[in-house]
Amino acid sequence: MLRVRSFIQLSVAALAFLGAASASAASLGVSSDAVSNAAPTSVPTPTQAPDPTALRICAAKNQQPLSLEDGSGLENKIAVALADAMMRKAQFVWSERPAIYLVRDYLDKNLCDVIVGLDTGDPRVATSKPYYRTGYVFVSRADRELDVKSWNDARLKKLGHIVVAFGSPGEVLMKDIGLYEDNMAYLYSLVNFKSARNQYTQIDPSRMVGEVVNGAAEIAVGFAPDVARYVKGSTVPLRMTLIEDNAAKSNGEKVPQRFDQSVAVRRDDKALLAAVDAALIVAKPKIEEILKAEGVPLLPVSQ
Repeated sequence: MLRVRSFIQLSVAALAFLGAASASAASLGVSSDAVSNAAPTSVPTPTQAPDPTALRICAAKNQQPLSLEDGSGLENKIAVALADAMMRKAQFVWSERPAIYLVRDYLDKNLCDVIVGLDTGDPRVATSKPYYRTGYVFVSRADRELDVKSWNDARLKKLGHIVVAFGSPGEVLMKDIGLYEDNMAYLYSLVNFKSARNQYTQIDPSRMVGEVVNGAAEIAVGFAPDVARYVKGSTVPLRMTLIEDNAAKSNGEKVPQRFDQSVAVRRDDKALLAAVDAALIVAKPKIEEILKAEGVPLLPVSQ
């Protein structure tokens, strides 16, 4: 449940290190300093031994649309499908803070056992075999008839506002091709000019899509699981296009656009990791059903 996809002014290496929501390193952006320097909030301490019939799932209470306390989040549903396949009951351990802090404040403290939706290979944890792959998307109004598929498309430089997540690959590329300064004041207006330096600050995915709907932005660039629900639910027809994975900075450094997603456990919990991998095979049809219902475009996993 992260896109710890995880958050601001990141290099691609830092982005990969932090990994998803919710959020995960792929979907949003935050620097490692923003996570490590933030004072941990008080979290519950275990008062009794874990129930062996339950799967303790680390989850953020309000990480729309990935994790919500009412269980309606995309990754909440996937977590339940995983627990069912393991023949355990899903037991959510909720955090008031954004999901970028779940590894440090919950998983590492043995308050819960799995996190759904981290990038495969996140070095802070042990990750399962990927259960799906997707990527960043361009979102535009259908009536604009924009068919932009790549950051190499020269038309991007001629558009009006482009809304991207702070610390995301899109922000990295906008800076590299000279589009960021023209959009910076606009982007910060969407978070009431709150600083994104060394703290978690992010534009709500529903706001990103809403900016396209109301015409304030010509294109939104978001991680597909973060925006698909809002694209699908829009009363204004929208176009959502997976971005081609050919983006590179002017120095030739590749900027990945597509990511495998995994379930994370503590690095030393090999038995649980094996059980999760086995259960993901059983749960695969249900997980794909959930993702398709959400409108998330799927790609073949790379591993």
